[in-house]
This record gives sequence, C-alpha cells and structure tokens, in this order.
Amino acid sequence: MNWNTRVSNLLGIRYPIIQGGLAYLAYADLAAAVSNAGGLGQITAMSLSSPEELKEEIHKVREKTKCPFGVNFAIGQHNRPFEAMLQAAVDEKVPVISMTGGNPAPIFNMLEGVSVKKLVLVAAVRQAVKAEELGADAVMVVGHEGGGHLGKHDVGTIVLVPRVVDSVSIPVIASGGIGDGRGLMAALSLGAEGIEMGTRFIATKECVHAHEFYKQKLIESKETDTVVIKKSIGAPARALKNNWTEKILDIEQKSPTYNALQDLINGEANRRYIYEAKSEEGFAWAGQVIGQISDIPSAAELVNRMIKEAEQIYGNFQK
Repeated sequence: MNWNTRVSNLLGIRYPIIQGGLAYLAYADLAAAVSNAGGLGQITAMSLSSPEELKEEIHKVREKTKCPFGVNFAIGQHNRPFEAMLQAAVDEKVPVISMTGGNPAPIFNMLEGVSVKKLVLVAAVRQAVKAEELGADAVMVVGHEGGGHLGKHDVGTIVLVPRVVDSVSIPVIASGGIGDGRGLMAALSLGAEGIEMGTRFIATKECVHAHEFYKQKLIESKETDTVVIKKSIGAPARALKNNWTEKILDIEQKSPTYNALQDLINGEANRRYIYEAKSEEGFAWAGQVIGQISDIPSAAELVNRMIKEAEQIYGNFQK
C-alpha cells in the first residue's frame, strides 16, 4: 500500500500517523519513539516550566531521533503566556508546530516568515475553515469520541471528518476514537490523509511519565467508562469516569462556574492521577478508544501492527 499521502509528504514521515500533544505526558522518550517508528512524535510545550526547559526537551528528542517531530502548544493551558515558549521552539528550528485549545491567530502572527509546518486541532467545520484562512498547512479534526478537550457540538469523527474534508483544501488529519489499523483505514476512507492518536499512545512503553496504574486503567476500562466534564463552562473534555469526575459533574449541576470547579479540574488534580496513581484525588484524560486497548506495546510495535492491519484490509478490498 502506498503511504504517500499529502500529510506524510508534508511532514516528511513514512506513515501518516501523528501522536497527540498529551499534556504532562508528551516528552522526548515518546516523541522520539513515535518518530523513529515512522510517524510524527510531539512534545508538549506548555506543560514545561520555562523556555529553557523546552529547549532541553527538544535537544533530548534530537539525541534520540533524526526524524521529524513536532512541538504542541496547548494555547489555553494554565492561562500562561505562550510567546516565550513559542520563540524557544522557533529558535530551535523545530520542523512542526501544532496548536490546540484556543485561538491560534497570535501563533500564526509570530510564525509569519518562519519555515515551519503548522497544524491546528479543530472540532468544527467553522474552525477548520478559519485555520486554513490563517495559513495552516493541515488541520487535525477531533470528533466527540476523543479524549481530553473536545468540541462543543458533540459531533462524532465519522460525521465531522468528511464535513471538514469537503470544506477545506488543505490536508485533513482525523482524530478521536482511532487506535488500530481499522481506524486508520476508516479515516482514509472518510477523506482524511492521516490520523492523530492521543489515548492509544499513552498505553505504550515509551510513555514513561504515565503511571502504570493509569496505563492499566486504559486496558481494563470499556468504551462506556469515560465521561465528558467541564461542558457547563464551555470547555468540554473527556476523562476516565471515577469518583472525582462525579464530583465535578455534581458541581456542574449545582454551580456551573470556573471558580467552583477550579480546584477539581486544574493541572495538579490531573498530575495526581497520571503521575502518582491517586485515582481518588484527581482525574485522567481518556477517549472512548479505551475499549480497543488491550496491551502496552512499544510505539514501534503499535505503529507496525496498525500498518499491517491496514494493509490487510486494503488487500481484502482488492479481492
């Protein structure tokens, strides 16, 4: 099967598979492993404490791979200014910058004249069209099945992806509910030219920052074991269902304000779960794809298995 899609050619990668930004989890080990496997690995910028720390993480990636990689900017994370962090990535001449979780226009302004591939995560047709107008090289389209932050309209991947494909001329990358070769082929059938996976890459050996308890939860849980929180404050996001998320939903029913929720939904609560396995003192992001996760392979094993599955499906199509 020919894997030379516009996405793989744009990014200079063997397979059109992109690892999501994964707040507090996407660092050098995982990013380099995914890139070495033929996909595009990414590190998360705004989970790091300073531009110097970001530069150090970029250097670590380059020590582990000669392949292209990206730096993800979760624009709204911590409500921190991103300008100094973005400048650090520009100074290091990273090949790809992706943007999630906010208005990307200020990033495009800073990147004017900079030779870097620009990807924008969107959750609606309108956002995709705007991203193209701003100068995005490709859009990543996340459906309602995805983990972490989602769109406000509850539209699934199988409907949203072809809608975006029909609305923009730049390449489209499908995200949300994809975790194996079947999902990859389905995305291509919908008109996407690549996929992004977040949750599935957490359950890999190289996602070393994720506690084993968290990874095991991804394996043990079913597709019905997630819940969408923060919808009442206009920032819906999918997490593993537990007592903590039930508290969040209860407060959302009674007092749907950011101030009322702040201590329950902040980064500290997230890190308590994913780093320390304190599952009763925090929350963990996860998409509905957890129903398909049954092991913890290396990134290379996962990518190779997906490609083999996809090529078997393609072969069946030819019969």
